[in-house]
Amino acid sequence: QVQLVESGGGLVQAGGSLRVSCAASGRTTSGRTFSSSAVGWFRQAPGKEREFVAVISWGGGGKSYADSVKGRFTISRDNAKNTVYLQMNSLKPEDTAVYYCAAAPVFGTQVRQYDSWGQGTQVTVSS
Repeated sequence: QVQLVESGGGLVQAGGSLRVSCAASGRTTSGRTFSSSAVGWFRQAPGKEREFVAVISWGGGGKSYADSVKGRFTISRDNAKNTVYLQMNSLKPEDTAVYYCAAAPVFGTQVRQYDSWGQGTQVTVSS
């Protein structure tokens, strides 16, 4: 199956920036490759449900963002490197969460649409 590994999380002050990466290898059980998958970023704060952050289509031409991050976060992908990035600017304390990347056969914003998940990377924004 597709293996997803996030990296780049850490501690940053409010107003700062971080870039998290999602590197992939392998195929899904249906034989789908990473480069033919939509890839989303989700986050989960303690005591809260996992929520959608951003998604990018397999070719990179389609992107969608949660209202809470629109204008501050940018998702991009490099299929030659099997990697998706999330550039996070103007970070706020409420952005603190574990950030997960996930792959899906369709372009979507719902957790249930995604069939491969990474282990997550912690992002902490101090005030």
